[in-house]
Amino acid sequence: MYIGREGHWAWLLHRVTGLAVMLFLGLHILDTALVGFGPDAYNHALSIYRLPVIRVMEVLLALAVLYHAGNGLRITLIDFWPSLARYHRHMFWIGAIIYPLIAIPMAYVMLKPVFKF
Repeated sequence: MYIGREGHWAWLLHRVTGLAVMLFLGLHILDTALVGFGPDAYNHALSIYRLPVIRVMEVLLALAVLYHAGNGLRITLIDFWPSLARYHRHMFWIGAIIYPLIAIPMAYVMLKPVFKF
């Protein structure tokens, strides 16, 4: 059964992280467009990014991009070499092991200035 297995969770997380990245891209386009309203409006928008809660959201975005890219690589490998489809569970779990090895140090470095570890 597919629902509830590795393929289902990989698909669901891929869609959620893709939406998160797309929402950020829209926000980034909006804040960059504020340049047209003058330097004060743009600088005010950028000052919001210095807030600790926004830094945590940036870390969540980076984690979403990391997962989305890693799972996209898994999907690409399966698309180019269909014989790898039978190993999709193994590939999912390999990614699940590699992800925290990259994500935890990355989150630490990004959050270090906020919490002054």
